[in-house]
Amino acid sequence: MKGKKMYEEIEKTAEIIKKRIKSFNPQYLIIMGSGLKNAVPDLDNLEIIPYSEIPNFPIPTVKGHVGELIYGKFRDKNVVIMRGRFHYYEGYSINFISFPIRLFNYCGASKLIVTAAVGSLKKNIKPGDIVIIKNHINLMHTNPLIGNYYEKFGDMFVDMSEPYNILTIKKIEDKLKTEKFSYKKGVYLAVSGPCYETKAEAKMYRIIGGDVVGMSVVPEVISAKQLKMNVFGVCWVSNYVPGIENKKISHDDVIKMGDEAGKKIKYIIEKVIELDIL
Repeated sequence: MKGKKMYEEIEKTAEIIKKRIKSFNPQYLIIMGSGLKNAVPDLDNLEIIPYSEIPNFPIPTVKGHVGELIYGKFRDKNVVIMRGRFHYYEGYSINFISFPIRLFNYCGASKLIVTAAVGSLKKNIKPGDIVIIKNHINLMHTNPLIGNYYEKFGDMFVDMSEPYNILTIKKIEDKLKTEKFSYKKGVYLAVSGPCYETKAEAKMYRIIGGDVVGMSVVPEVISAKQLKMNVFGVCWVSNYVPGIENKKISHDDVIKMGDEAGKKIKYIIEKVIELDIL
């Protein structure tokens, strides 16, 4: 979808959402990753719209991505949550990944919180750990801004020197340390997927500076930075990549870890919004 055409579709989609939710004026956009059903903040004045009832919002094909929009208030801040994101590997054009970010920014959101499940590239970042994203590496071999430039979305050449708000990271770290909350910080390395990495690829990712690896987040963050949104990212580790540990983790183990990780990520998200540090 070309830039101007996308802008026109955003206008139409925003109008329909605002007809459903009269007070729709989000300040925060939160994108929920896999296995994070317990990470949704406790919102007041809750409104829910299934993706099937939103124009230009396809139904997610990935298990664990519900496909619904949640809107409400948390500590007097207006919050919209995407329970289900769109992935490049699902067959969507890479520039379509920009659509929801641009849509909710058009509606008022200036702050983005991204979450995800990731694989660990490092022995000391264990399954079940919470990782605050401090930077990223794009190895998807593409970019969501290719071919859909439109001046109303921002600059063509986007400054990525600080993709994740440094001051926000410092302030939430200060808060978590006082409470002896266990977490890690790391560089998120994005690949296109959907296949997992080989041992040789995992070794290369470590050498070039990756700490965790995933198949999302980065296109969303790039799109947000073009719009000059403030961004915070936090993820949970579902597994080690090949070559670190031979122990197999069952699906039940992953589900259980995701449930526990979700509660921790929920706490972090709520603190970021409550303290108004993004």
